[in-house]
This record gives sequence, C-alpha cells and structure tokens, in this order.
Amino acid sequence: MEAMKDDTEATLPPAIEAAWGLRGRAPKGPRPGLTLTGIVEAAIRVADSDGLPAVSMSRVAKEIGAATMALYRYVGSKDELLTLMVDAAYGGPPAPGEPGQDWRTGLSRWAWAERAALYRHPWILRVPISGPPLTPNNLAWLEYGLRCLGGTGLAESQKMSVILLLTGYVRNEAMLMVQLMEATRAMGGAPGEIMPTYRRLVTRLADPELFPALHQVIAAGVFDQDDDPDDEFVFGLERVLDGVETLVRARAAAVRPAEPPSH
Repeated sequence: MEAMKDDTEATLPPAIEAAWGLRGRAPKGPRPGLTLTGIVEAAIRVADSDGLPAVSMSRVAKEIGAATMALYRYVGSKDELLTLMVDAAYGGPPAPGEPGQDWRTGLSRWAWAERAALYRHPWILRVPISGPPLTPNNLAWLEYGLRCLGGTGLAESQKMSVILLLTGYVRNEAMLMVQLMEATRAMGGAPGEIMPTYRRLVTRLADPELFPALHQVIAAGVFDQDDDPDDEFVFGLERVLDGVETLVRARAAAVRPAEPPSH
C-alpha cells in the first residue's frame, strides 16, 4: 500500500521559509548589496535604539539607504520581519557545558543565557508569540534544553513541559524588570529608588489595621532599598528547579525496581 501523505506537509509560513533559507532568490532587479540578513540586522538596530514601535518597512529602508519597495523583494511583511528579528536577536543557545554536566546546571545556564538575550533586546518581549518555536535559533534553544534533561528519566512530554515552565519564568521575570525600569524612568525616578518610593506610597495609602501583613513587611525593612535583580532571578530560578528536581526524583522512584523481600 502507498503510504498516506501527511497533510501538515502543505505550506510553511513565509517567515519560516525565509528563516531556514528555503525561499528562492529575490526576483530580478534587487539593489546590489541588499540582503535579507542586512535588512534584519538594520531592523534590530532600529528596535534597539528607538523601540519596537519605530520598526517599519520605511524606517528600515531608510536605515540601509534603500527604497522601501526594495525590501519587499526579500521580506514580505512587517510580521515576517519581526519573526526574523526575534530569531536573529536571540542568537544561538549557550555553548555546551563541561562533559558530565548535570541537568540542573545545564538548565540554569540555559535560563541565564535566555535572560541575557532578553535584556540585550527587551523589545523581543513586545513581539506577540504566534506559535511554538520553528525558527532555527529558537529550535536550537529548545534542543539544548531537552538535551539537558536527557538523563533525568522524565517522559518526553514532561521534558517539554519543563522547558515551557522555565522559559515562561525567564520571560515573565525579564518583562517585569523591564517594565519596572521603564515606569521608573517615566516618573523621573533614579535607579535603585523603585522600592523606597513604593514604601512611602504604601505607608501613606494603606491603613495598618486593614493591611497588617503588608505593614509587617515594611517594618522589616524589605522595601528600604531595591533588591539586586540577579538575586531576585536566582531566588525564582532555584524554586523552579527545585520543583523539577522533585519531579525527577519522583519519576526515578516510580521506575526503580522493587527490592526483594528480606528473609
């Protein structure tokens, strides 16, 4: 019998074709020296300097000294451009660790590296996620994370869930810190003054009789100064990995052969 064809083999999104170099050459007549890589790099420079809202086909064309319509010979739309920008801005995952590296060390390196990429290009967090990872660098990050979990004994579905949990934590922490810094700048505040300002406002607004637990935190000096963002990240990351470790141990216990009864 002839094997059934997989209908999902149909059509790749244009951005994914472009990311993997599966698209044919641009039609005749492109401006000499203009390349898809150059266009994406120019768009990243615009986003880094002026924020994601500043990215447009016309602005990118101006950045590289080309006509706007010339860009469309290489990239079909702004959404397609954003997909390529995110993949290029992330770059590849961290280099493999030392031989014999345990899963927890590997995932920790993975999380720190992703956080660093998001801090370098915080506009990434503003780009809507349109689906599971399909671009080359994003798949490389996924592959790295899954390999870290290779010797844990977790089911493949559990490995994927761990990666989703971890990247969700990293992105959420990065988004929170970026937005706090933006809000502080917008209010004319100085770095290091977020929590002291918050303490003063809460003290003024919140009645101690109605918010006793919150005032207990204030009295303990928790809001007297901003915490080191790295310390906050470590605290959350370690708690996430503690949970994964509990899962790994439970899985190992469930598959461990029962000991023979003693006589």
